[in-house]
Amino acid sequence: MAPPRKYIDNILARLNFPLYTVQMLTNRHVIVGGGGGSSKTGVANGFEIFELAHDGTKFVAEEITRHETGPSVVMNCSTHCDNKHSYLVAGQESHLQLYNVGSVLVTEEDEIETIGHNHANDVKQRKAKNKQKTDNNRNSKRLKFVIKPSDSVQTDFQGEEPLLRVSRIHPTGKILVTGGTDGVVRLWKFPSLQPAHVLKAHSKEIDDLDFSVYENYLISIAKDGVAVLWDCSKGKEIRRLTWTQPEGSKYLYKRARFGVIEGEDRKSALYMLANPTGLPKKQKSYLQQWLPDEGVIKKSAEIDESLAALAVRNDGRFVAVGTMFSGSVLIYIAFSLQRVLTIPGAHSMFVTGLEFLPVSENHTVTSVAEAAVLSISVDNHVCIHTLPYRRTMPAFVGILILVLTLFLTFVFCSYIGL
Repeated sequence: MAPPRKYIDNILARLNFPLYTVQMLTNRHVIVGGGGGSSKTGVANGFEIFELAHDGTKFVAEEITRHETGPSVVMNCSTHCDNKHSYLVAGQESHLQLYNVGSVLVTEEDEIETIGHNHANDVKQRKAKNKQKTDNNRNSKRLKFVIKPSDSVQTDFQGEEPLLRVSRIHPTGKILVTGGTDGVVRLWKFPSLQPAHVLKAHSKEIDDLDFSVYENYLISIAKDGVAVLWDCSKGKEIRRLTWTQPEGSKYLYKRARFGVIEGEDRKSALYMLANPTGLPKKQKSYLQQWLPDEGVIKKSAEIDESLAALAVRNDGRFVAVGTMFSGSVLIYIAFSLQRVLTIPGAHSMFVTGLEFLPVSENHTVTSVAEAAVLSISVDNHVCIHTLPYRRTMPAFVGILILVLTLFLTFVFCSYIGL
């Protein structure tokens, strides 16, 4: 068996197909998808899973699993893992494809031992054989994922060229939402893929969808310029989000993501990208922070070019933005929308997806930096960008400086007779 390929530096991986979607599968594993479509160009379609690590100097990515999807390009995907099952859904042309994701351990001798779900009888048969392996061989095992297609359902019905644009699994794993070129938002029971609600509010194709973590909120945005906040449990519209645009200009929403508000108990913030429809070099684009409960913009940040991708870290502390023309990546503090990192020209073409490495109570690779975000593009590259820990002054040092300043001020005033 050939040794797995490894990639280093800011570019983690170079694939042989354009990339359109990126998701974290676990705290250490990322899945990317894309392809060249159904035309006979020789460009593959499918997924690739990488395991991330840090070697003490830089991040490295090891190729774990590759799954090709035949003539169907992967335009979007979403993942969900619980204690029993791991799922992956992917938009492939007009259909949504459900995959079961299992994990196995592979030794250098290509023997397989089940550590999750049994996907084939031969895996069970090899399990007994692996008990005879030496301790050294056991230490050489590495994790691999098995992606098995399950159900498929058509989710878009736009004339001759239907296309599923967005798919998203609710954090609870009980609901799935899809949207495509027909402008209809469809909610499905998950993982059964049985229809739940059909939401009609858009006249043009859907650009983005997202669920909130705590409330029953669903946001939908489309090329008709409309942003709708829904109650996803009832399938009812709550409100349409509108704002006062600069005079003489027109803006369209591009991306939308929910985050959590730091310091607030189980309360969500909503982040959206708005691009001008006129000359982008003369008009600013915006990263907006909305309060969905009130339907108002709390903060806004101007950006000099059109925006293409958006991500919010799972703890709500950071927001990342990818640009259209320069292929740059920007990282902001979510609370204040203060920019803390700019990576100009991260990609040679527009950024198609962003995903933060998640943080949790368990040790993860993000512990080497304050934040780390993955970016992908149609330039076939997977990149990682890290925000180093910012230096902060300990509280006791600040108090000491304050006391010393007051003391010197008192001595100086006494000296001059005040």
